[in-house]
This record gives sequence, structure tokens and C-alpha cells, in this order.
Amino acid sequence: MLIDVKVVPNASKNKVLKNGDVYRVYVNSPAADGKANKALMDVLSEHFSVKKNNIRIVRGEKSRNKVVEIDY
Repeated sequence: MLIDVKVVPNASKNKVLKNGDVYRVYVNSPAADGKANKALMDVLSEHFSVKKNNIRIVRGEKSRNKVVEIDY
């Protein structure tokens, strides 16, 4: 399953909100050295109840707007 994600780094707490077809993922990690991407994987794996290695970033590794693939 492919989903569109907008990442919001430096948030007060981790959470996932769905706005139309786009998921807004708030992570409390900074957008430096891949920390926000790692936190994104953690938050999405918990939200969708899948293992972290079943989630990968398809497009937008260095952007706030990403396309993420989730395998069940």
C-alpha cells in the first residue's frame, strides 16, 4: 500500500492525522541526520501495527512530503 505523508518535525508529541488522502505525521525528532525519518518509521509502524522493516520511503527522503510503502 502506498500512502502520501507530510512530516512535521519538532512536534510536541508523536501522532498521525489523516486529512483526505494525505497522512500528517507529527514527530518529536529534529529533521537532521535522518532522525525524523527514523521517527517516522517508528510512528507509522505503531499506527498501522506492522514491523518497522515492512515500511520504506519510496520518494521524498529529504523532503517533508513523502511517499511511503507499507507491506502487511
